[in-house]
Amino acid sequence: MSRKPSRRARLVFWGVLMVLAIPFVFPTWWMVTSSFKPVADILALPPQLFPTTWRFDAYRDVFEVQPFARQYLNSVYIALLVTAGTLVVSSMAGYAFARIRFRGQNLLFLVVLVGLLIPSEVTIVPLFQMFRQLDMINTHWPLILVPILGAPSVLTTFIMRQFFLNLPVELEEAARIDGLGRLAMFLRVALPLARPALGAVAIFTFLHSWNLFLEPVVMLSSPELFTLPQALTQFVDAYGGPMWNLQLAAASMTAIPVLVVFVIAQKQFVEGLAHTGLKG
Repeated sequence: MSRKPSRRARLVFWGVLMVLAIPFVFPTWWMVTSSFKPVADILALPPQLFPTTWRFDAYRDVFEVQPFARQYLNSVYIALLVTAGTLVVSSMAGYAFARIRFRGQNLLFLVVLVGLLIPSEVTIVPLFQMFRQLDMINTHWPLILVPILGAPSVLTTFIMRQFFLNLPVELEEAARIDGLGRLAMFLRVALPLARPALGAVAIFTFLHSWNLFLEPVVMLSSPELFTLPQALTQFVDAYGGPMWNLQLAAASMTAIPVLVVFVIAQKQFVEGLAHTGLKG
């Protein structure tokens, strides 16, 4: 019978965790608090934990320097569309690789996994040429279609495949006896049980789309079409120097949806990763 840790041991454990968390928490704390500081205090040494003078001008000026509200909306709707599309594609592809047997299945899955080894910098020029021929440059279509149908969805397909491999086959056999076809078994049996994996896929996909930088820089040229990572680079003065207070205020607002998504889906995220890679 295991003994319950003493109160002193728990205090020491939590104390060590708090100390280890400082290098991870301090940059975020500095970013948020510095967005309320005068420009002269932002780069002060040593760094100030709290502003000596609280100023909210940066949060107003962010929307006046450029169309930040429109850019914010661009990132939101693109990330949501990419997440929804990736959930559909990766869940169906993962289920097919896990449950449907066909000739060359393993070889095809190996080819799909090779997509993880290809950097996005290698494919950006061919993608630009392809979308230019389709007259989709300076639109949001490349930012939506490439993550859903391209290499970024390989990891999510792998996660879904590994999860479906761990589902008991007896569940589907019972459904088949009840007269359900393959699609019905996927929609009524497998997919409802895959919520932990879907949560992990949703977080991975949302974060990837939200932080996407290279593709927007190459594909977009109109400020009203920019997404947030690209928009953050535009807060510069007339001499090309960074406007630190505006950049930090915009970055603080950019981090909010990421925190919200993770808080909502963190349980499914952990459970989904726990079921990944256990069987293959």
